[in-house]
Amino acid sequence: MKRILFVILTLSLILAACTPTVSTPTGQTFTDGLGRTITLTGTPERIISLAPSNTEILYAIGAGDQVVGRDEFSNYPEEALAVPTVGGSMGDFNLETIVSLKPDLVLAASINTPEQVKALEDLGLTVYTLTNPADMDGMYANLLTVGSLAGKSREAAELVEKLQGRVKAVQDKILPLSYAPLVFYELDGSDPAKPWTMGPNTFLSKLIRMAGGFNLGDSLSSEWGQFSQEELIKTNPQIILLGDSNYGVTPEQVAARPGWDALTAVQENQVYPFNDDLVSRPGPRMVDGLEALARLLHPGIWD
Repeated sequence: MKRILFVILTLSLILAACTPTVSTPTGQTFTDGLGRTITLTGTPERIISLAPSNTEILYAIGAGDQVVGRDEFSNYPEEALAVPTVGGSMGDFNLETIVSLKPDLVLAASINTPEQVKALEDLGLTVYTLTNPADMDGMYANLLTVGSLAGKSREAAELVEKLQGRVKAVQDKILPLSYAPLVFYELDGSDPAKPWTMGPNTFLSKLIRMAGGFNLGDSLSSEWGQFSQEELIKTNPQIILLGDSNYGVTPEQVAARPGWDALTAVQENQVYPFNDDLVSRPGPRMVDGLEALARLLHPGIWD
C-alpha cells in the first residue's frame, strides 16, 4: 500500500512539474518555468548549470558526469568544484565561455533573469528555466523534472522516495510535540540594530514550522525584512539561528551586541550558527536543512 501511494504521488508530481508535453520523432518537447517550449533531440550529454540548486540536483540524481559548466556559487558537492565556471558572481555570465563548452542543455533557475535566458537563446543554445519551488512538494517535482531532462528519471524517482521517507521521519517526531519555540533566523546582521530575516510563506518559514518552531519573521508583511532591536527584545525569541554564520558571524559576537543580552536566546546560550546553504538552495539538501533545524529546536527527542 505504501509503495502504491508513493507511485501515485510521484506520478502526480511529474504531471505538476514541467515534464515532456509532446514526444515526436525528432525528440521530446518540454515547457519550462517561464512558459517557454524547448525540444531535446536526445539525452543531453553536456549540461551547464547556472544556479547552485541546479548543480546540487544534477549531482544528486547521478547526472554529475554530464555537467560541463557551473556558476561560480556552485560549491557542492565537492566534485563540482572541478567543473569549469561560467561566471555569475556579479549576476553576469561569460557567454563566450558558455558557448565554448558546447552545451546541449543550459539549466537556468528563477535567480537568472529572462534577459539572460534570451541572450543565451540568441546564441542558439537550448535553455530550460527551473521554477523556484515554494515547498517540499515543489522541490520533489523539480527533481523529477531534471531527471526527465537529463535522462535520469528512475534515479530521480528513487531519490524523491528516500527524501520523502526522511521528511516523514522528522514529522513523526515533531507532530506529537506540544511545545514550539519562537525562532529568529538572522539572514544579515551587518546592522545589529536592524538585522534581516525571512518573512511568512517563504520556504524557510515553512521548514521552521515543519521542524517544530515558530518563525518570528512571520509577523512581517513581506518575504523578508528587518527587525529593530526593540522589536526583538519585545518578542524575545527563544532560539536564534545565524544564517549569516557563513560570513563569519558567531554566537559570541551576537552576545556582545549592545542590548542583546536581554534576549532569552542569548541568556540561555541558544544562539547557533547555521549553514544557510541548506535552506536557501531549493534542492535535495533542503531535507538536510529540515533535519538540522529539527535537531536544534528539539534536541531531546533525538536521543
